[in-house]
Amino acid sequence: MAVFVLDRSGKPLMPCTEKRARLLLARGRARVHRIIPFVIRLTGRRASGCSLQPLRVKLDPGSRVTGIALVREADDGIAVLNLFELVHRGRQISEALTARRAFRRRRRGADLRYRAPRFLNRGKAKGWLAPSLMHRVHTMIAWVNRVRRWAPVAALSSELVRFDMQALANPEIAGIGYQQGTLAGYEVRNYLLEKWNRTCIYCDATDHRLQIDHLTARARNGSNRIGNLGLACGDCNQDKGALDVREYVRDPKRLARILATASRPLQDAAAVNATRCALASALRATGLPLELDSGGRTKFNRVTHNIPKTHALDAVCVGQVDALRDWQRPSLTIRATGRGSYQRTRLTRHGFPRGYLMRQKQVHGFQTGDHVCANVPHGKKAGVHTGRVAVRATGSFNIHTGTAVVQGIGHRFCALIQRGDGYAYCFEPKNRLRQGDAI
Repeated sequence: MAVFVLDRSGKPLMPCTEKRARLLLARGRARVHRIIPFVIRLTGRRASGCSLQPLRVKLDPGSRVTGIALVREADDGIAVLNLFELVHRGRQISEALTARRAFRRRRRGADLRYRAPRFLNRGKAKGWLAPSLMHRVHTMIAWVNRVRRWAPVAALSSELVRFDMQALANPEIAGIGYQQGTLAGYEVRNYLLEKWNRTCIYCDATDHRLQIDHLTARARNGSNRIGNLGLACGDCNQDKGALDVREYVRDPKRLARILATASRPLQDAAAVNATRCALASALRATGLPLELDSGGRTKFNRVTHNIPKTHALDAVCVGQVDALRDWQRPSLTIRATGRGSYQRTRLTRHGFPRGYLMRQKQVHGFQTGDHVCANVPHGKKAGVHTGRVAVRATGSFNIHTGTAVVQGIGHRFCALIQRGDGYAYCFEPKNRLRQGDAI
């Protein structure tokens, strides 16, 4: 990944390569400003007099994951500098609000003093969105502003996705003009790819071209509704034939998982639809030139340039893309974790207390969410563990390394890398083109 560079006064300069950043730090001409993402600050140079090339931030908004790409525009095409995948936590927010609402209703209806119900006495402003939806908009804008602080961004691009909910639920809806819109066929196929994680529902194959399969075959009066569609590789689709999914799948656990996923509501598509206008308005408020384009253009660019399907690379393909290079870069996964809560009581599913949390947030100078490096010299957990820490009052911490959780690490072995900012970070390997990715 390209390294962000700031001048002595904190103004952004052009990002540099990792090798050049290493030389600047070794020669004392720069110092570390931030670890993740890596940002350096020059010690003897100002931004005045430096030539800046046009940089653009591209967004591929999603319900659960948003792709962000920082690219440099030149005459010979677009050069990719940094790739990010921002994982939202809107679902956790929605579940927390639902639990809080249930606990409140229980308190009002239990054998306690009577409290009159509160409803219809609190209005909502025009354009109001649920907190779980506004979280997506606020998080994307926050990271756009962060990248603008670290790089001289001159323009923005975003995919203005609009899912046709009726066409997703029933592709046989009447109206020839309605059926043959610009996104006809694209919406259903791409929604199924996201819904089934680009995996054959019968054999879990990911390295084959996937076909749309009817769970209840058309020969048995199966419909084209989205709840009756799945993904299957060519071998499984041919072997299944006109059998019903309940007859073909012998494993009861797999069958239950298929039926549960097939009946899952269109929550993700609805979330993208609800936030599309709010995101576009927030991006326009930045004052930078904004390019809005369709999902069809994104897929056309990805297939034309033979780019694998990832959220970050989808962001690269947003808008006008004549030529593309340097896209095989590792992407930084940014997972929104929040900054804790004011709740100090752990509750059971019935709303009764089952444990109490400590009042202070810091233990021995560490706080949950900080990124630390623990060097354990001996014992069962000997080695170097780097990741996000979860503190305990006893001084025995847990460290989430991105792939596993190491428990029982003493605080005296931990060294602070970066204070927690409400996000967890991990790097993904370079993107490689695989068979079936360009579906």
